[in-house]
This record gives sequence, structure tokens and C-alpha cells, in this order.
Amino acid sequence: MNIRQDRNARRMPAGLVALALGGFGIGLTEFVIAGLLPQVSRGLDVSEATAGWLISGYALSVAIGAILLTAATTRVHRKAVLVGLVALFVLGNLLSAVAPSYGVALLGRVVAALCHGSFFGIGSLVARRMVPPERASQAVAVMFAGLTIANVLGVPFGALVGERWGWRATFWAITGIGVLALAAIAVWVPAWAGAVHEAHRPAGGHAFRSWQVWLTLAATALGYGGMFGAFSYIAYTFTEVTGFTPADVAWLLVVYGSGLVIGNVAGGRAADRDRDRTLIVSLAGLAATLAAFGLLADGRVASVVLVFLMGVFGFAGVPGMITRVTDAADGAPLAASANVAASNVGNALGAWLGGLAISAGLGYTAPLYVGAAVVALGLAVMVVTARIASSPPVGPDQASVSLRRLP
Repeated sequence: MNIRQDRNARRMPAGLVALALGGFGIGLTEFVIAGLLPQVSRGLDVSEATAGWLISGYALSVAIGAILLTAATTRVHRKAVLVGLVALFVLGNLLSAVAPSYGVALLGRVVAALCHGSFFGIGSLVARRMVPPERASQAVAVMFAGLTIANVLGVPFGALVGERWGWRATFWAITGIGVLALAAIAVWVPAWAGAVHEAHRPAGGHAFRSWQVWLTLAATALGYGGMFGAFSYIAYTFTEVTGFTPADVAWLLVVYGSGLVIGNVAGGRAADRDRDRTLIVSLAGLAATLAAFGLLADGRVASVVLVFLMGVFGFAGVPGMITRVTDAADGAPLAASANVAASNVGNALGAWLGGLAISAGLGYTAPLYVGAAVVALGLAVMVVTARIASSPPVGPDQASVSLRRLP
């Protein structure tokens, strides 16, 4: 291969940019509401606790939609599915923008959320087909780059637009981004990347016969659960323990989000070199970071550094987890979407455990220690999973065979 051919092979396909734009819009929808809740509650005349269901309802719908929509569309051309999912996203945000009542706004959030898990699950399979196999995790990282950037910009974007033009303007803006993403995917994602070659297979149930799939999903849920369990209460840690003001929390979240962006890119590249080692290192780094954060949370400089590292290690494993679970499932899209669902289940579990620790009177550093313990459990699962995967095949009478494939 000459130099020009090598450069062409490494050039980012336009289809990946289109998927990243879709991920950016979906990420904005997820994160932007946090900065808009006071305005929404006043505008729709509901309490802030009731308005909070615009967040909780979204998260629950992500987990449900990830499984149901992927299973229902497993035989459909994947590019067509992606276009349909983004159209659903546009419809949901349009409903929120024009909602005459709280019920319609909540419906819009639910509709928009249904596409979330399936988009990232199916999109990851399409993304990796647009690049050589040795760059599969990097391709997934490019798609998820839109989500990580949205994490950095989501809350400030929503607050800025909402403050200047009202909360409905934010949803109109996201609707416009969705329309752009829909057009970009329709034009730039090649049809061959979304072709379904195994339509004769059942609707993904075969994917869950592998122990490697289940163990990877468990490691995903525990890794995410530990990080987001700590992150859910990070504002209290910053203000009640470290001594930052509430106004400082916004830029501290930008520091965290910047870590997500860097971790996503670095993790994708590292996973293409040695995927299981990358996943083990990222989980070990996250557990150590959370534990150190709990010990050093009263120091401002240490807290800034550690919340950044929390983002780096927290997202470094995402591209590798996605490619690992789909490889273990022989490319079944339902497994990739199940990985997204597992992360949301982990988020809910981690937030619940962190809340229990605070309610027990253990203080606002307790979620960090709980998170470290949950991630450490995920690390143990990942180590066992990697060891099973690397062990040589043995005779059919050996029990270890049963660890590779369920009957």
C-alpha cells in the first residue's frame, strides 16, 4: 500500500460524521433538561419534583426502547432503521417544543428516548463496517464522540438558549439538529454498511446464549453504575465537602465532560490494540480514581484533577465494551443495544446505592466509595471474563466449555 492509499484508508468516512451528529443531538436531548427544569416547571405549572420525571421517564424509556425497537427491526436494513430512529427523535423533540401541557412534554421525552439505545446499538454496528476491522473500536468512538461532546455542552447550551429565548427554543434547536442528522445519515451513510446479511437468524435471541455476552453486560452495568452512582451526587460533594460554590459546579461539569471526550478517543484507539487489557485498565483506573476522590475530596485542586480522571477512565471502556459484546454475539444488533440498556440499568442502580449511603448518614463522599466498590466488582467480572476468553479450548467433557456457550 502506498502513502496515498494509506491516508485514504485512515480518512474518517463521512458516514461516521453523520452518526456522530446524530449522537450529538441525542446526547443534547438527554443532558440539556437538567439546566431547564426550573423554567419547564414554571412554564408548565408543575412542581420541580414532577418536572424531574422528564429526566427519569427518559432514562426508563432508553432501556425499554433499546431492547424492543432493536428486536422489532432486526431484519430491516440498518440504514433505514437509523433514519427511522432519528425521525422518531425529531418527532419527540418537536412534541416537547410545542407541548401545551406537561403530559405532552413528557410524551415527547418518552418518544425521543425510545430511539436512544437502538441508535447507539445499531449505529455501532454500521460504524464499524465503514472501517477496516482493526479500527472497529475507533469507529465506535467517533460515533460516541457526539454523545461525549453533548455531555460537555448540553447543560450550558440548554441554560444559555433557555435563558435568552425560553425553554421551548432549546427543544426547537435540538429538533433542527435532528433534521440535519437525519439528512446527513440519509446521504452519507453508505447503503452497504447497513446491509443485513443474516436475516434468516432469529430476532437476536441467539446472541444471549454466550456467557461472554452476559459477563460483558454485567461488567458494563457495574462499571457505569459505579461511575454514575458517584456522579449523581457530585454537585453535593463539590459544594458540601470541597467548598466550591453552586456557581462553580457548571465549569466543574465541563471538566468532567472534557475527560469523557478524551477517554472516549483514547479508549477507542487502545481497544483496537488490546481490547481486554484496555477494559481492565480503564475499570481499575476508575475504581482507584473514585477511591482517591473520596479521600481527597476536601482539596480543590485534587478534586478538579480527579473529576477529570473520572471522566477519562469512565468512558475509556465504552468503545471496547460495545465491540466486545457484539463480537461475542456474532454481530447481533440486539446485543449492542442491550449494552446501552445495561449501562442505563447500572446508572439507576448506582444512583440508588449512592442515595442509600447518604441517607444512612455516611456523608457526601460516601457515593464515591460506593462507586469505587461497584466498579471494583465490575473489574473482577471483567478479569474473569477475559481469562475465560483467552483460555485454550479443551475437550467436550470439560466443564469450562459450558462457560463459553449456554445450551
